[in-house]
Amino acid sequence: MSTPAPLPQGRVIAQRGLTATAAVALVAILSLPLPAMAAETGPATPASAGISTAALQPNEAAAAPADIPAVPETELKKRLDTPGGLALAGERLHTELLRRFYGSHNYEPLWTERQGQVEALRSALMRAGEHGLDPNLFHAAALSNTPRLSPVDRDLLLSDAFLSFADALARGAVPLEARYDDEDLRPEPVDVAAELDRAIASPDPAAAIERLAPQTQAYKALQRALQSVQHASAAGEPPPVATATGRGQPTQQSRANAGSRQTVAANGDARLRQIAVNLERQRWLPRSMPADRVVVNTAAAQLVLYRSDRPAFTTRVVVGELDKQTPELQTTIDGVLFNPPWNVPPSIARSEILPKVASDPGYLARHNMVYRSNGAIQQLPGPHAALGQIKFEMPNRFDVYLHDTPMKALFSQDNRRRSHGCVRVQNPRELASLLLQEPVDAVNRGVSVGYTHRKSLSASVPVFFVYQTAFADADGTIEFRPDFYARDEAIWQRLHRASQVPMAQHEPPGERRS
Repeated sequence: MSTPAPLPQGRVIAQRGLTATAAVALVAILSLPLPAMAAETGPATPASAGISTAALQPNEAAAAPADIPAVPETELKKRLDTPGGLALAGERLHTELLRRFYGSHNYEPLWTERQGQVEALRSALMRAGEHGLDPNLFHAAALSNTPRLSPVDRDLLLSDAFLSFADALARGAVPLEARYDDEDLRPEPVDVAAELDRAIASPDPAAAIERLAPQTQAYKALQRALQSVQHASAAGEPPPVATATGRGQPTQQSRANAGSRQTVAANGDARLRQIAVNLERQRWLPRSMPADRVVVNTAAAQLVLYRSDRPAFTTRVVVGELDKQTPELQTTIDGVLFNPPWNVPPSIARSEILPKVASDPGYLARHNMVYRSNGAIQQLPGPHAALGQIKFEMPNRFDVYLHDTPMKALFSQDNRRRSHGCVRVQNPRELASLLLQEPVDAVNRGVSVGYTHRKSLSASVPVFFVYQTAFADADGTIEFRPDFYARDEAIWQRLHRASQVPMAQHEPPGERRS
C-alpha cells in the first residue's frame, strides 16, 4: 500500500509539497465561511495580510470610494475594537464573528427590543446538553447575571452566546481549524451570522438555530440514547448496553452489571461521554449525506455501501494499526484497478523490506518484488501481492485507499487493526460488482486477464472514512465500540467548559500528540 510514513504519535499524515499541517490549515482557511476565518487580533491590515504597503501609492492607500459609507463609531463598535480582543464577565468573546454580525446592523444593539427572541434562544442554549454540549461553552452561567452589565455589554454577550452555539451545531464544537490533521471531515460551509439573523426573523428562533445540527436518523438516534443514559444515571441505574429503536421507542435491553453505586455512576458517565463525542463527530459530516455512498467505520472495522440511503452491502475490513492509524476523510471512489502492483512506500521499504533484503538476498525475488528505475521497490501484480487483485481508487492527500488482500484469515479475527493505514476489504469482488454495476462474473473476468488495467465507475461514489465509537445500526439501535485509537478523550475535552482555552489560544491543526 502506498501510505506515508507513520508518525511518532501513531497517525498517518501526508507529506506532499506543503507540510500536512500547512496544507490542512490552507484548505481550512479557503473553505470555511468568513466567521470561521476570523482572527482575534483585530481588523486585517495590508501588512498583516501579507501585502507590501510599498506597493500602494500614497493616494491609493488613503483613498476610499465615495459610495462606501463610513463605519459608524458607536459605543458597541468601540467595544469591539478593544485591543487584544474582548472579554465580558470573565468570558472570552469571538470578536471577529461579532463584527461580522453587527456590521449588518450598523453596529447598534439589537436585543433590547427583542426579549421574546432572547428568551427563545436562551432556552435553546440551555438545552445544549441534548446535543452532548455543555451550555457553559456558550456563557450560560454569565447570562444569568446580564442585568449587572451595561446595555451594550449585555447585547454583546447575548450575541456571542447565540452565535457560538449556532456555530457549534453547524460545524462542531471542535471546528476544523482546531482539529488534528487526520480528522479531515467537514460539513457544508455555514454563515452563522446570517443564520442568527434568519432565526431572529423567524416565528420560532430556537427551532431555526437547532436546525443547524444534523437532522439525520443517526444523529437523532444518538440523541435518544443520550437521553436514555441520562435518565438511567439520574435513577442510579446502570447504563443500557444498547438503546433506542428507529421509531424512537426506547428498548430495555441487556444492562451491564450494576456493581456498586460508584461503579454504576462511572459506567454512566463513560457512556455519556462516548455518546457526546460521537454526536460531535456527526456534526463534522455533511448535512445532506449522499444517498449512495460508502462508509468505512474504522472503530468498528466495517464497511457499508448505502443505496438510496439504506444499507445495501456490509463487509468486514482491516484498518490501520495503532501506530499507523487510518485517517478520517471524505473523497470519492472513481475507478477499480484490476491486478494492481504495489509501489512500496519509502517508509515501509526502509523499516521493513530493506532490512530483510540485507539478511536475505533472495527476499525480493520470492515476493515478486523488483527495483524500479528511481530506486523504489515495487511488488508486481499477482494473487499473492499485498494489494490482492483489486484496488479501489479514491484520490486523497493521505494516499490511503480500499483494496483486496491475500491475507483472508485476518477478517475472522476480533483485532482487525493490522494494516499500514489503508483499508483491506473482505469481499472486494462483490463491492466492485456493486460499484461498477456489473455482475460478479464480469469482475472475475477483469481479474482473470492477469495484467493491470482500470475500469472507471459510471459515476463517482462518495466515500467517508469515519471513526465512530458509538453509532446507530440500520434499525436505530446504538452500538458501542472500544476507543482503540484513543481519540475520544481529546474531543471530550473540547465539549465541556472545564478545559476550554480562549479562541486566540487554539493550537493550529497538526499531528496527534502522544
